Amino acid sequence: MDQQNRPRPMGIEISTGTDVVSVRQRIEAMERLLERSFHVPGTKIPVGLDSVVGLVPVIGDIVTAIMGMYLVWEAKNIGLPKWKLWRMAGNVGFDSLLGAVPVAGDAFDFLYRSNTRNLRIVKKHLDKHHPETKVIEG
Repeated sequence: MDQQNRPRPMGIEISTGTDVVSVRQRIEAMERLLERSFHVPGTKIPVGLDSVVGLVPVIGDIVTAIMGMYLVWEAKNIGLPKWKLWRMAGNVGFDSLLGAVPVAGDAFDFLYRSNTRNLRIVKKHLDKHHPETKVIEG
């Protein structure tokens, strides 16, 4: 099968490389999955797996914390300073701890988007230290 006719899963192509551009794409894709996968019906409020899976007591919060820490791990691989990694881990920990509170924690998950905050930290670092990875968003 040639390149043009090869099937692509869900129309998304994410590189598995270790270069900075590939890592940025993976971090952006994970943030989108966790925080902005779909909209609440009838509104423009974005919701992701972090909020939905977090509704499952205990296990949901553990799963979303692990997925959030994936962003921190990827950030470590591209050389973010330790203080930024600690800040990112703190965002995930804060989100997980408050998200674990019954009922109020679920509402908190809709408001506090730790993965979006962490993506912002990574993008700011990459835009400064690796400007060739910058993408103009429309």
